Amino acid sequence: MSGDRERPSALGATGRALDDRFGGAAFLRKAIRKAFPDHWSFLLGEIAMYSFAIILLTGVFLTLFFRPSMHEVVYNGSYRPLRGVRMSEAYASTLNISFEVRGGLLVRQLHHWATIIFMAAIVVHLLRNFFTGAFRRPRELNWLIGVTLFLLVMLNGLFGYSLPDDLLSGTGIRILEGVIASIPLVGSYLLMFLFDGEFPGEMIVPRLYVVHILLIPGILLALIPLHAVVLTWRQTHTQFPGKGGSNRTVRGYPFFPVFVAKTTAFFLWVFGVTALLATFFQINPIWLFGPYDPGAISSGSQPDWYMGWLEGALRMMPAWEITTWGRTLPMSVLVPALGVPGLLFTGLAAYPFLERWVTGDHGVHHLLDRPRDVPARTGVGAGGVVFYGVLWAAGGNDVIADRFSIPLFWTTWFFRGAVLLGPVLAYVIAYRVCLGLQRRDLALAAHGLETGVIRRSPSGGYSEVERPLDGERLAPIADDRPPAALAIADDVRPGRLRRTLNRHFRRDLRVPPSRDSLH
Repeated sequence: MSGDRERPSALGATGRALDDRFGGAAFLRKAIRKAFPDHWSFLLGEIAMYSFAIILLTGVFLTLFFRPSMHEVVYNGSYRPLRGVRMSEAYASTLNISFEVRGGLLVRQLHHWATIIFMAAIVVHLLRNFFTGAFRRPRELNWLIGVTLFLLVMLNGLFGYSLPDDLLSGTGIRILEGVIASIPLVGSYLLMFLFDGEFPGEMIVPRLYVVHILLIPGILLALIPLHAVVLTWRQTHTQFPGKGGSNRTVRGYPFFPVFVAKTTAFFLWVFGVTALLATFFQINPIWLFGPYDPGAISSGSQPDWYMGWLEGALRMMPAWEITTWGRTLPMSVLVPALGVPGLLFTGLAAYPFLERWVTGDHGVHHLLDRPRDVPARTGVGAGGVVFYGVLWAAGGNDVIADRFSIPLFWTTWFFRGAVLLGPVLAYVIAYRVCLGLQRRDLALAAHGLETGVIRRSPSGGYSEVERPLDGERLAPIADDRPPAALAIADDVRPGRLRRTLNRHFRRDLRVPPSRDSLH
């Protein structure tokens, strides 16, 4: 009995000692009570976080067997079609992982599928934050960190699938070499530094290996907790408008035990889906491609989906060159490989500050916007999605031409026109859809839901019985919220461009119905 009485005091003394030395007790008490809104879209960021955990675990396993060397060996493993073929140690060790190491192929598949899901979750999570205005004050830094994560993960994915040194990954490295060589003035120096000589050299795989498993993961391990935990816990959690929601209150379940139980189950779901994909859906069968040969290229080679948009930009760009002062600038490479990514990532990083400049809104926003309530922002986002999607589809123009038996140049010219006209058309369509949804909301607030019940009046007329909206469905339509844009004062002298953009942004913002018009 005495031991039972002493145990709680011992645990309490240990807890107090840890708190005296490291602190954190007050933070933990606050964190346990923190409310998390219960909305499915908030799970998108968790999918990315859990996929990253799977990538790290499987990556540690693969590093135990992979040899990042381009030294040539003669393959004598269990895959008979390649026996006696000269190849790099990197490719031979990847074959050994796939056929010799128990569970090696499954782990390779898990690693690759988790990367695909990780990138997809980042993109969808970023779009959710954009369309709902989650990048506004005080979350500008979190938005910039998210854009940086997007770029770093994309680069690390490129470096990762280049490591096996098979014909497909070697083709990707060859494209990278061409892009670097096209950079004016410093391109040749960067090329010699990266490859340690002429392409392909013997150092590119070891160097990419160090960047892939050490440099970029180290940066990610620093940024992801800051993005997903520290800043999120420090700030009030965002939430969608609803009954009782405001900038000062958060409706949701406490972190412990509700959120912990739900997020643990969700991690198991993410791992289970990734395992199912890795088990039943083959991805990157490097043994079918063979070792990399600089003089060969595989027909119909396609990169992973998250690099497809860069491939498409390279394929649709005309063969333009500028020759000046005895130097040739290959615009057919510089524009799609450097200009397009620069436009995309610079635009993403700068958008919160551009919108603030246009709207004049410097207020704090913990309450999210519904995309329909801000048509201008939604139109811009739809245009960006179409721009990205057209580039991605253009990366497979040869496959499209082959499958549908149409000339390759037809697909190229179609995508050239679509990448210019598609975003404009998407903006107009998305804007009109938002206006239609706003009008539908006003009609629902005024008249209620259709029930399908028809009544006949004593005078012989017919009318449908309508049911008023409940408080939960009416609140996003009728409640007052901080506006997404403010009219710029006349004495500010903002300039014609800013005034025009401000007027256009404010023109069709959501206007709550008057109380007299409610059903």
